[in-house]
Amino acid sequence: MKRLTILACSLALTSACSGMPAAQGANTLASRPASTSAEATVGKPAGTPVATSGATATPADPVAPAYREVTLPSGTVLPVDLETAVGSDTSRVEQPVSGRLRRAVSVGGAEALPAGTIVSGHVTAAQRPGKVKGRGMVAMRFTQIDPPGAGRTAMSTATISRLAPATKKADAVKIGAPAAAGAVIGGIIGGKGGAGKGAIIGGAGGTGYVLATRGKDVRLAKGSDLAVKLTAPLTLRVPLR
Repeated sequence: MKRLTILACSLALTSACSGMPAAQGANTLASRPASTSAEATVGKPAGTPVATSGATATPADPVAPAYREVTLPSGTVLPVDLETAVGSDTSRVEQPVSGRLRRAVSVGGAEALPAGTIVSGHVTAAQRPGKVKGRGMVAMRFTQIDPPGAGRTAMSTATISRLAPATKKADAVKIGAPAAAGAVIGGIIGGKGGAGKGAIIGGAGGTGYVLATRGKDVRLAKGSDLAVKLTAPLTLRVPLR
């Protein structure tokens, strides 16, 4: 009987000892704090996205347009339609003038300047004809070009000038016609002597008229065709097509 009692106590003690670690382990797991976000990422497969607070995606920078440089050689002629009317009697030195390319200009088969490209410059001379001598004259020069997308570019061009037509023949007619008319009238009135006096009087009147009037002015209207010649090479940035 005593042995049975001892055996029962031993079994109870063994059972109590074997169940204690499991209970303690359960209590330990229950008391541990939740894993941090850093710990949560440990062991995840590579490439798994991880959420971050406040992070924003940065867009890719836009691709800049590609350009290449082309050079128009000295002597190239630009076909220009005048946009500013000028004249020996209406313009003044340094007055701005502008024009547009009448058609595209190409280099090596590639279009360097499209039609409509703006060129600008100024009047370099404006001279009215005199009453006794001289002819009306106006001149201009273009110094800048504004190709699309590249901004204004300086250029060097030859001066373009226009001179009024000479009036010597017209002046001779203005003097000679009154002289002839005077001679006819004088001859009728006073014979040969009267004809000579009439010619002198008529000629003097015609000469006086010529001396009192100016020669012709010269004008270039808007839309006039000009040939603008480069006097130095012109390098331009042209977008690749």
